[in-house]
Amino acid sequence: MFRQLGVIGCGLMGGSFALALRRAGLVRRVIGYSKSPSTTERARKLGVIDDAAESALLAVSGSDIVLIAVPVAATEATFRAIRHLVEPGALFMDVGSTKVDVVEAAERVLRERVSSFVPAHPIAGREIGGIEHADAGLYGGRQVILTPLPQTSPEALRKAADVWSAIGCTVLKMTPENHDAAFAAVSHLPHLLAFAYFGAILNQPQGRDFLELAGPGFRDFTRIAAGNPQMWRDVLLANREQVLEQSRLFRHALDALEAALDNGNAEAVETLLRGVSEARARWHLGGTRGSGR
Repeated sequence: MFRQLGVIGCGLMGGSFALALRRAGLVRRVIGYSKSPSTTERARKLGVIDDAAESALLAVSGSDIVLIAVPVAATEATFRAIRHLVEPGALFMDVGSTKVDVVEAAERVLRERVSSFVPAHPIAGREIGGIEHADAGLYGGRQVILTPLPQTSPEALRKAADVWSAIGCTVLKMTPENHDAAFAAVSHLPHLLAFAYFGAILNQPQGRDFLELAGPGFRDFTRIAAGNPQMWRDVLLANREQVLEQSRLFRHALDALEAALDNGNAEAVETLLRGVSEARARWHLGGTRGSGR
């Protein structure tokens, strides 16, 4: 059991982590900090945190486990705010969707204190954020990716894996570079495409009329376009090289389909669709590599 959890960023992710640790009996006390005092006050009234801290540094003070749940663009500034109280015995983690930028910021700012930091990315979330939607079960049955630095202490890494496992996560480890390449393909580019696709319909003269006719398939395909625009702006910019590479690969696949359509080549169209359809039918969410994850 941890003595005190410090949550920096009392939104959906940070609040859900606090509730999950409480439910698992892993923490005695939770203290939270957000830029908006009204957010931490709501978190206190909802029972997500016990007390509100006036600064990120004070949220770290006395905490033996700290979760940084801020937008990825704010991570480096958060490191600067807390670095004087980052101690080797405590566990520090983030929940950002990109990792190379986070690791580089940690190395620049935390320096010799970086051994306490374990970068983490839980594959969980919702389109609707905010502390009001915090859920102790948000992370249950989900994967979490840990991307330790060479300087990360083995003890910190073990603690991190144990904590996420205890709240129901399957723990995987990757390098930050492999993480960002993978999530550009399976998360960041899909969000970019969903935003672009929905926007393309809206910008047509009859776009809003078309949307009135959309069904469940369209709803499911565009669900992620309702995501937080500020958060996704930061993620896409932080991982732009990998996202642009995946976009080029997608464009190549789309070009092949368009060429077959333009030529009226039914056999080529079906061959392209069939290969993808069969592969998608074999894929399962959170499956093993052998089943096409």
